[in-house]
Amino acid sequence: MAEGRGAVSARLRLVLLVTALFMVVEAVAGWVSGALALLADAGHMLTDVGALALSLFTAMLARRPTDSRRTYGYLRWEILAALVNGTLLFGIAAWVVVEAVGRIRSPQPIETGIFLAVAALGLVVNLGALWLLHGIRHGSLNVRGAYLHVLGDALGSVGALGAAAIIALTGWTVADPLVSILLSILILFGAWRLLRESTDILLEAVPRHIALEEVRERMLGVAGVSAVHDLHVWTVTSGVVAMSGHAVVPDLPSHPEALSRLKQVLTGLGIGHATIQLEVADECGGVDCLEPFAEPAHSGHAHGPGEHRGHRH
Repeated sequence: MAEGRGAVSARLRLVLLVTALFMVVEAVAGWVSGALALLADAGHMLTDVGALALSLFTAMLARRPTDSRRTYGYLRWEILAALVNGTLLFGIAAWVVVEAVGRIRSPQPIETGIFLAVAALGLVVNLGALWLLHGIRHGSLNVRGAYLHVLGDALGSVGALGAAAIIALTGWTVADPLVSILLSILILFGAWRLLRESTDILLEAVPRHIALEEVRERMLGVAGVSAVHDLHVWTVTSGVVAMSGHAVVPDLPSHPEALSRLKQVLTGLGIGHATIQLEVADECGGVDCLEPFAEPAHSGHAHGPGEHRGHRH
């Protein structure tokens, strides 16, 4: 990450405070003015407060050291938080659409002065929060979930400001629910990406930026390696990619050199944590070998310096 986890927590804490304060302002203004866009955005910000609090909690929890039971520490909590945030975004979008449909059927009077002023203030607040999170959003899926929540708020403020301007100029109050529906659709796109990525990580799927066959071919390209099987690549948490696999190196004295070169190849592919079992003959036998990604019988492991010993299962 571009910044340490302590700096990330500090930024999340500041965004949480600003979001919570403005949520109260927006909720009161939405109730007084009768503007659905403000009430919807306040509801969105309420879940944002919960999501940001969860993101802050998990960012702090992830800093706890590993122990004998949790050998990867608490890193996966960031992914669970991202999954919860994505699910909440879907719920928010659905609620806004239902409310908007009701408003289209039965238009409500709106106090445009309050609506316009608070929408403009909301845009300023949300742009400030986005600026705080923008530089750290790629380092963690958890932080990106918080960033998407705030981005949804910023889009809500833009839509609310546009709806307020239309109503002030034309008196067409249906603009309020229509803009709310449009914003909900935009929120759904971000929520879907967040859910897809967090679910892939929890299912230990191969990261989207890595091709498993390329990993296999690069390993086979190392001098002395005659076969590769039982190959797995997965993401532990954002930015931490792990791999386990078996490599057949018939010449036993060549094992140290082959292992060193294999580690270099994997590091070049962005895989920082590797467990490699070296074999002098292909020990993959039986029905399991008919399926490329099945688990064959295991023999002893050969490890390089600093490698994780043993398989994770």
